[in-house]
Amino acid sequence: MLTAAARGFGAVVMLLLLICSACQAQLSSTFYANTCPNALGTIRTSIRSAIARERRMAASLIRLHFHDCFVQGCDASILLDNSPSITSEKFVLQNNNSARGFEVIEQAKSAVEKVCPGVVSCADILAVAARDASEYVGGPTWTVKLGRRDSTTASASQAGSDLPLTTASLQSLVGLFERKGLSERDMVALSGSHTIGQARCVTFRGRIYSNGSDIDAGFASTRRRNCPATSPNGNGNLAPLDLVTPNSFDNNYFKNLLQKKGLLQSDQVLFSGGSTDNIVAEYSRNPSKFKSDFATAMIKMGDIEPLTGSAGIIRRVCSRVN
Repeated sequence: MLTAAARGFGAVVMLLLLICSACQAQLSSTFYANTCPNALGTIRTSIRSAIARERRMAASLIRLHFHDCFVQGCDASILLDNSPSITSEKFVLQNNNSARGFEVIEQAKSAVEKVCPGVVSCADILAVAARDASEYVGGPTWTVKLGRRDSTTASASQAGSDLPLTTASLQSLVGLFERKGLSERDMVALSGSHTIGQARCVTFRGRIYSNGSDIDAGFASTRRRNCPATSPNGNGNLAPLDLVTPNSFDNNYFKNLLQKKGLLQSDQVLFSGGSTDNIVAEYSRNPSKFKSDFATAMIKMGDIEPLTGSAGIIRRVCSRVN
């Protein structure tokens, strides 16, 4: 029989093996250095071509990575279509008629498959695409950690509960981000991606017709011109999230919040007398600090619960399981 000391020693060894296994499964910026050395260049070429065709796509690709990572971790579950065994995340309120860029990711995946089939995951392509999109429109760049694998499942229910709503309160937003391991500063920095992109009338109608004290009256009047008061009239009409420089990645988004000109309610709550006011004010004065913090937060977000090692699969087509 094993003594208590021997059993204890065995437990320690098992724990060390588990820790070692976890270390080996960590993400690495050089993950494809040997197996697909041209992966990043191939993805970059594809992403830049897509944004050159449509500038708005930069914002869409950054958002797609965010909406992926907040549901089951960064596993490309958002890309899966409906199937007999999968209820897609694409049709929950926060994504339906809103999340976009799926075809751009598929094009990048197809290009990579021609270079090295069955090697690069869709989850990693999403992460690299977000970085390349930011850089292309004047935003920060960062070193993307790689080695994520793709899920074989999606979770529409988790997407519905864990993706923020445009009407969310500050307390709700802070809670959502904290549950993903992200701080208030991370949350404000990531929200700054709304310096580019557009939103549909249905997502900000309530705010511009509220006559609230937290919205500039002239700004509200301007936005009403293309967003009728009654749904569904004009639901899909678009307005820039940053009215000053809608196609450039800068800190004007934060300057807008100081003037009560945030388009979405979930934007303006970041500067509404709450705990994030000082961060918004700091970023409005210091664009380099914003960009630095944005890059840091994107790296942290990309670390949310990835599938690594033997977990998950490498999908051949991003919208379906092999």
